[in-house]
Amino acid sequence: MNGNAITKAITLAGFAALAGLGTMIGSTAATASTATATDGHTVAYVRAGVIYSSDGTTETRLTEDEVNARPRFSPDGTKLAYLHNNTVWVMNADGGDKHQVSDRTAGGPSWSPDGKWIAYAALSCTGGPGVFRVGTVGGTASEPLFPASCRDQAAPEVAYVMEQPEEATTVTPNLVDRLRTDDAVAWSPDGSKIAFRGGECESIADNCLSIGNVVAGTERAIDYYGGGGSGTSGFGVVPAWRADGQKVAWTTYTEDGTAVRVTEADLDGANRRQVGAADDREMVYAGTRTGVLTAAHQGHSWITAVNLATGARTPLHQGSQPTVSA
Repeated sequence: MNGNAITKAITLAGFAALAGLGTMIGSTAATASTATATDGHTVAYVRAGVIYSSDGTTETRLTEDEVNARPRFSPDGTKLAYLHNNTVWVMNADGGDKHQVSDRTAGGPSWSPDGKWIAYAALSCTGGPGVFRVGTVGGTASEPLFPASCRDQAAPEVAYVMEQPEEATTVTPNLVDRLRTDDAVAWSPDGSKIAFRGGECESIADNCLSIGNVVAGTERAIDYYGGGGSGTSGFGVVPAWRADGQKVAWTTYTEDGTAVRVTEADLDGANRRQVGAADDREMVYAGTRTGVLTAAHQGHSWITAVNLATGARTPLHQGSQPTVSA
């Protein structure tokens, strides 16, 4: 990771030792002792439509306007893909060299492990959510990946707009409605799969979450709600892969009085468990032992580190939609 990426992003402290960290880290920044005890992970995040990073003491604004969402670090940590006015852009980790790479409106992006492609959600040829990929250098046309039946068809011209994710202290109806259609996608660490909302499972379910094989084009549903798939209404969105590729986590909501929460499971949907606390959402992994998610804290949404074994929590910064460098 280059020097700018380190000095312009918040340094997560001692993830291997998070079981012993249960204290809050200030209202707007981490303490110096926490910032210096680093194992190399960095975080970027969003507040009020602006993407921020921090050196652990002072927050740095990376985007000028307030129409940005879903930052995602490149595999080498030197760049961020993000949504700007609902199109995919890329910038350096220090906020420089901003440029558009997608040729159509999009949902939350994700890098391929080799850094050559960015996957994103957009309206497919079927009229439902689909997954496309575009080259990271820009100037290339997007290619449909899922559904596989759309791979030899032209992309629809109808605009696809994802509402800018909100910052909320509790799970309000507006937040639930926004999360329901949050189309963030996640490329697996080995590059062979992409997790995304929707898919072929929507032929029987009202809402579902799928894992697609990038080469074969096949899909497997790991979570589904309503319709013939389940008697419970709800949704599963914003997937993330553990670094070893053996687990997937996503944000879950069921309309039975259960709070929004983070679910972790095997790739076939087995061995499910809740990670974190009620109303947590949008988790990404920092290695295999730590999750970084959005949680309610001090009346706002905060980026919070959670030890996946012990549940110990460390609030890091006010904001949401975290991304963690490798």
